[in-house]
Amino acid sequence: MMLNTQPHLQACDDFYEALIAAHQGLSTPESHAMNARLVLLLANHIGDQATLLHALQLARGAAMPLADRRATQAITPVVPTHALAA
Repeated sequence: MMLNTQPHLQACDDFYEALIAAHQGLSTPESHAMNARLVLLLANHIGDQATLLHALQLARGAAMPLADRRATQAITPVVPTHALAA
């Protein structure tokens, strides 16, 4: 399966609003845990290892294989903006 990076999501504004609403009232650790569960649910839905690895590389913002990047860069967590407002 080839990773589709073209706009494909229908009602993307509605999904974004639902995603933000799903995070409302969660602590930062709860929000991170929800994001992790969402990623795993969607990864299970996709089910294709090559597609998922390609998505991971794009999400990290580089074409370099993840194994090479792990040794050179630390992970910088991003705090959701709604968590800052609470």
